[in-house]
Amino acid sequence: MKTLIVHAHPEPKSLNSALKDLAVSTLEGAGHEVRVSDLYAMNWKAVVDAEDFGPAASGRLNVARDSGRAFDTGTLTPDVLAEQEKLLWADTIIFQFPLWWYSMPAILKGWVDRVFTFHFAYGVGEHSDTKYGERYGEGTLAGRRALVSVTTGGPASHYAARGISGPIDDLLFPFQHGVLYYPGIEVLPPFVLHRTDRMTEEEYAAAAEAWKQRLLTLETTEPIAFRRQNFGDYEIPSLHLKEGLEPAGRTGFGLHVRG
Repeated sequence: MKTLIVHAHPEPKSLNSALKDLAVSTLEGAGHEVRVSDLYAMNWKAVVDAEDFGPAASGRLNVARDSGRAFDTGTLTPDVLAEQEKLLWADTIIFQFPLWWYSMPAILKGWVDRVFTFHFAYGVGEHSDTKYGERYGEGTLAGRRALVSVTTGGPASHYAARGISGPIDDLLFPFQHGVLYYPGIEVLPPFVLHRTDRMTEEEYAAAAEAWKQRLLTLETTEPIAFRRQNFGDYEIPSLHLKEGLEPAGRTGFGLHVRG
């Protein structure tokens, strides 16, 4: 298995960095190939601008159109091209980051904004009366798996169904479904550690063991059963879920998960 780890934490001695390092040693110890994109260590540029697209940038910048033209002509900046090559190389992608303000760190969002260009991660496939492009279960990155490993400062109860912060699956839905599943990546259930600012040595030892077990079962873990766009569950072109497919009592993001 070939695994890319995308890591977003500024402190090399942080828990997130320790989990990243443990992932590398565990996977390599099991005979897998591993590459790491440590975004802070790389001094990753986190904003999209015309410089990303070189001669493909238009006078009045259009990020989607210009990024697609730069992708097609091979004029994206070398750092973006390198990350796209890593994604195409990988069988599995692990994202390691803390939950900050109910989302990913800005540097990771900037990685997505710059690397997931038009014609690479979106804007691909047939648009017709029966298909609305290749996305949500199809696309350039289909056949790959992703695992989100995230830490929170609050206890698990804050992120439960009735917790004040909202269910963790809802908070991660925009990333797991809207970013990763969109270009075809199958998404595994996330690995979440709560209340990490107050974690004891004993709690870390238990968490580290649980993390190792998740890593060693990446190839056999069933992905989240997100609904595929072009396979009968949605009306085309409205992309509304067809009547009668919703599980009893389920609303919101949960409608887009089968079963």
